[in-house]
Amino acid sequence: MKLVKMIATLASIGVIGSMAPAQAQELTGTLAKIKKSGSITLGVRDGSIPFSYLDDKQQYQGYSIDLCMKIVKSVQKELGMTEVKVVMNPVTAANRIPLMANGTIDLECGSTTNNLERQQQVAFAPTMFVIGNRLLSKKSSGIKGLANMKGKTLVATAGTTTLKQLTILNKEQNLGMNIVVGKDHPESFLMVETGRAVAEANDDILLASQRANAKNPGEYEISKEALSVEPYGIMLRKDDASFKKSVDAALTNLYKTDDIKRIYFKWFMSPIPPKGINMNFPMSPQMQVVFAKPTDSGDPAAYAAVPAAQKAASKKK
Repeated sequence: MKLVKMIATLASIGVIGSMAPAQAQELTGTLAKIKKSGSITLGVRDGSIPFSYLDDKQQYQGYSIDLCMKIVKSVQKELGMTEVKVVMNPVTAANRIPLMANGTIDLECGSTTNNLERQQQVAFAPTMFVIGNRLLSKKSSGIKGLANMKGKTLVATAGTTTLKQLTILNKEQNLGMNIVVGKDHPESFLMVETGRAVAEANDDILLASQRANAKNPGEYEISKEALSVEPYGIMLRKDDASFKKSVDAALTNLYKTDDIKRIYFKWFMSPIPPKGINMNFPMSPQMQVVFAKPTDSGDPAAYAAVPAAQKAASKKK
């Protein structure tokens, strides 16, 4: 009875009634936006196979989208919501950062390099993939590396770190390349396919995807020389500590389970829609380190060096 009287007294003076609003007020930034609107907006890509792309049914899917959906489910549970509507908002390499900064999208689920320069504008979730920048060309061209591109035409996609990197290397190494810009990854590959460019510079996994999807995959090769090693990360807004904590926790917990291996195998070691192609891109030692020790570092040095013990373990598998 004493407990009942106490509750009645607290209710009469408005203490209990004020508790719910106080809890609601604790939510800030993107978490508050999701709770209020009942939705979250994902920035997605049309042609970044197998990370984020449109299939033959005009549905967005891919490795990055699967990871983002895991984040959404985790946030939904954290907020105590029965449902969160997911809005897919197409973005490009050129506009993805501005659309994140101005609040149009809440998570960017594509193939975006996390580097120190971009961290001045946006934040990144723990690394989800590690790539090497390489060249794709027709075997008949004889291109084995950047040195073979002297005086030739190279294509890179607008808004990518690769374009910036190759522009600098072109000047530093006095290569005299004619660098042309593709509006997106499919257009960049088309320029090589049609002979408007001798080679395309891009992330190795994206080049592997383009080659696998080509009319005649055997006509193309990817250089063994890596121009750089870079981490991919899911973007979110800068200075939103509570949302970043939720996103980081969702991925870190996922990486501790076998589910991440299943997702990786699904997109990089199995036939994927719409053509049933297989990337045949085994998990690298760098990726094994990423899943074992998640980090949102944009410093390439954090991924370039792999402990000898990790390399040995990888060879045994």
